[in-house]
Amino acid sequence: MIRGRITGRIWSSKHIETLPNGALLEVTLDTGGSLIALDPLGCAEGEAVLVTQGSVAAGYFTKSKAPIDALIIGSIDEQG
Repeated sequence: MIRGRITGRIWSSKHIETLPNGALLEVTLDTGGSLIALDPLGCAEGEAVLVTQGSVAAGYFTKSKAPIDALIIGSIDEQG
């Protein structure tokens, strides 16, 4: 798993039919760099999240083959 923070939202009015429901979010990684991840949870900008990548991310979707390489799998609860 990778830890990061949501820094933006990607809008895509055109995409393939097998893309699952969820937002495409830009995640800045704690280790540097960034990636685009599918968010089925409804996370908000600025939120700390856990991301998984590769076959584990795509394998989450069992009803169809999903072209997903990064998936937000958790929101990290932070003390205020």
